[in-house]
Amino acid sequence: MDRDEGIAELRRVARERFGWDDLGAEQAEAMRALLDGRDVLVVMPTGSGKSAIYQVPTVVLGGPTVVVSPLIALQRDQVTGLRDSDAPDAVAVNSAQPRSATDEGWQAVEDGDAQYLFLSPEQLARKDVMERLRELRPSLFVVDEAHCVSAWGHDFRPDYLNLGEAADRLGRPPVLALTATAAAPVREDIVEHLHMREPHVVTTGTDRPEIHLSVHTFTDDPSKREAVSRWAAEASAPGILYTATRKDAEAYAERLRQDGVDAEAYHAGLKAADRRRIQDGFMTGTPAVVVATSAFGMGIDKPDVRFVAHASVPESLDSYYQEVGRAGRDGEPARAVLFYRPEDLGLQKFLTARALDTDALRRIMTTLFGQEAPQSRSRVAQLCGLSRRKTSDLLNLLEEAEAVTVEGKRRAVRALPGRSADEAAGAAEEVFARRRRIDRSRIEMMRGYAETPTCRRQYLLGYFGDQLDTPCARCDVCDRQAQAPSITATGRADATPPAGHDGPYEPNDRVEHTDWGSGTVMRLEEDRVVVLFEQVGYKTLSLTAVEEGDLLTEV
Repeated sequence: MDRDEGIAELRRVARERFGWDDLGAEQAEAMRALLDGRDVLVVMPTGSGKSAIYQVPTVVLGGPTVVVSPLIALQRDQVTGLRDSDAPDAVAVNSAQPRSATDEGWQAVEDGDAQYLFLSPEQLARKDVMERLRELRPSLFVVDEAHCVSAWGHDFRPDYLNLGEAADRLGRPPVLALTATAAAPVREDIVEHLHMREPHVVTTGTDRPEIHLSVHTFTDDPSKREAVSRWAAEASAPGILYTATRKDAEAYAERLRQDGVDAEAYHAGLKAADRRRIQDGFMTGTPAVVVATSAFGMGIDKPDVRFVAHASVPESLDSYYQEVGRAGRDGEPARAVLFYRPEDLGLQKFLTARALDTDALRRIMTTLFGQEAPQSRSRVAQLCGLSRRKTSDLLNLLEEAEAVTVEGKRRAVRALPGRSADEAAGAAEEVFARRRRIDRSRIEMMRGYAETPTCRRQYLLGYFGDQLDTPCARCDVCDRQAQAPSITATGRADATPPAGHDGPYEPNDRVEHTDWGSGTVMRLEEDRVVVLFEQVGYKTLSLTAVEEGDLLTEV
């Protein structure tokens, strides 16, 4: 069918099978590319209908579609959502359900009774799973939360690194990568690691204008805690209050209940049944407020969340905007409030400062040098006396440092020649140190957002490489400047400087710094430029210093 016929068919299916009046232009564009057999990368804000981009083409193509989804709770919600429509059935295969449910799910897909199969990335590392998937000959391979594949992303997950190879082994069906937030370096990583072939890229920007942004700043912890409790008790529910620790989640939830708010704490320390009960209850209205650590995350697809508040500063703007995006999905006004105390950044530095076990790195390399054949990760863990998870994390570092290679269907590992165990461990240490520098730079960008005297939305979107040319009028800084502007000598209100800049750089330009190496321009102001460098993370540079010192060269 030609392009117009294809889009007409997609819209008909969307209307008749899913009950949607129409498709957005970007949704239709991405769907049409999938029907043409193209790989597609989609960057669209949370709540903008990314899931529809694989749901509708699956019906047209006849399925089945494999959807890689990182959390079991997210898989469950996606399956439930599809079953509530007239779409083909959907099933999930994961370790949290009984074997009988998994067998029934596989059988439903094999019999053609279900056309959507949700899997975790860990499932795709299993030989038996891949063999069954190959026999199904999937029509689409979908990677949800695709930023997890990128070491630049805020939620990097090593298991995602195997997905490109998995798609290859399935016969290379069209690959669809979906994410809400992905700056240019993250998009490049997604394309590379998923082995995408000249993908059609659809990006609508990351702005969620219906969400009002504000920051409340405090100098001491007791006054901040009191303000958080009072604000959350008076805010229009339903809402989510994020905390840094489980202890804080329990304490704030108890205080809110004392103030008459139907609130419950949610964190990874709860039993799985309790977490499911709270999440399911929140979706239907009870509790009205969930006080949660970041464990309450992906899969919260509740349209009418009226506020997302943070009792403490998160570790990065990436995770902050991901969490904020759970508000206002119905398009109605919502609020995102950060309660900020500069000292809280020290807590985040502590939480993100993982120690590296260099002895374990050397032990792994020494063990691999002593093996003639490639070894499975489980076998390496056994030989070295380490946990499977720790071994996998260290092997990922060694692979990125080009000290080991991964081979075959089981992703067995083999040491590469040319380095001693000490040299290989040293190279992995450098990779680890680079990651930590990037994490620390993200924390400093979080500080910048909290303390900026200019439009918060301009700052936030600029972090992701999106340029907002005028102040948003939907943040607390813009509110204050609208109420009491001071007129400058030029006759313009002394508000946020215009984002446009006539200088030599544009957002997403590739540049080279004399000391910090390659980077990507993320944000421009009148007198500053923010660059994400591959080796040191985010840096804010004076344009005057850059020009006078000839510090940046366009690549």
